[in-house]
Amino acid sequence: MSTTPRSITIINEQILSDDWYSLKKYTVDYQRIDGSQQTFSREVYNKGDGVTVFLYNRAQQSIILTRQFRLPLKIQGDSGVLIETAAGLLEGEDPITRIRAEIEEETGYRIQQVSKIFDAWMSPGAVTEKLHFFIAEYTPHDRINSGGGIFEEGEDIEVLELSFEQAVTMMQQGEINDAKTIMLLQYAIINKVLDAETQAS
Repeated sequence: MSTTPRSITIINEQILSDDWYSLKKYTVDYQRIDGSQQTFSREVYNKGDGVTVFLYNRAQQSIILTRQFRLPLKIQGDSGVLIETAAGLLEGEDPITRIRAEIEEETGYRIQQVSKIFDAWMSPGAVTEKLHFFIAEYTPHDRINSGGGIFEEGEDIEVLELSFEQAVTMMQQGEINDAKTIMLLQYAIINKVLDAETQAS
């Protein structure tokens, strides 16, 4: 694999939309693998970076997920309702501070101890977002309210407490089809997050 840096120059930047987030069209002069130059244009959507968390209770063998309406799914002919892990955008805060806030806003649980596990680019062909992934253990005593999101932002979030086994089955059957949630469920399976032996080690 070549590690030689290629020549990449942004020669034009055009704002197409700057309402909720920004959509820009970039024209780029790019050096191809064979050394030749090519000029092309791409539209890039900048919504900022985000956070998400796998909330689990090892003693109960349960996890917390959310269910809410997502307009792009409806536009694509789906029901529009998505089951997913709690998540949100950084909004200028550091990832740990933000994920704690998102957990409380969406699920009603106040969690102090969260662990970063990895970062991932979620749709690098057109979207700038990098998502920071966390895991955190919860107990029934951590719940301070019913969650549900922020009304003023149009959030209407249902909180789901499922057995880990049920959630894995739902993923396998396609009922859970959100990418970040699938990634976190698979992480939990591979790393045996809910196993008693994992806690002991």
